[in-house]
Amino acid sequence: MNFNDMLKKKKKENSETPENTVEITNENNPGDEQEVAQQEETTEVTISAEDKLKDELSQATDKYLRLYAEFDNFRRRTVKEREEARKTEGKELIVALLPVLDDFERALRATENATEVAPVREGVILIQNKLKNILTQKGLKEMQSIGTEFNADIHEAITSIPAPTDDMKGKVIDEMEKGYELNERVVRFAKVIVGA
Repeated sequence: MNFNDMLKKKKKENSETPENTVEITNENNPGDEQEVAQQEETTEVTISAEDKLKDELSQATDKYLRLYAEFDNFRRRTVKEREEARKTEGKELIVALLPVLDDFERALRATENATEVAPVREGVILIQNKLKNILTQKGLKEMQSIGTEFNADIHEAITSIPAPTDDMKGKVIDEMEKGYELNERVVRFAKVIVGA
């Protein structure tokens, strides 16, 4: 119920006494117009503030949804790229090793008619050196274990035997399997025999 409705209601109640009506009209008329104008301005300000906040909220929600969709697309694209990279991550090494495989096939064909072992041995040594060079270029490095102190971080003790001399106690006497590092990280522990 607004102010005008209240005024009309009051006029109907006071219509029996014209004096009161005149007094009310005279007393309240100038102030009533100002109050009504102030109420309308306040309502307009409140409505416009509400509309402004709703507009800001809808813009923020839209911005959030766009950002979320963009992030979701980025995540999916990254996952797909990782899967593709995993499928082909060894490709460079395999391509580098293919000539070694070809050399082994040639060596096997050469052994079919070979009567002497020495030339075959030389060919196998050449292939081994070629393989080692390729792996070294890719970051693989042999660990030198014999004669060094036993280190559980890089060695795996198979057994221990009595040391031939006192200075070989606690050191690696023999190596059953070589250890390897790839870019300064151990990829295979050396299997060793330790002097006791």
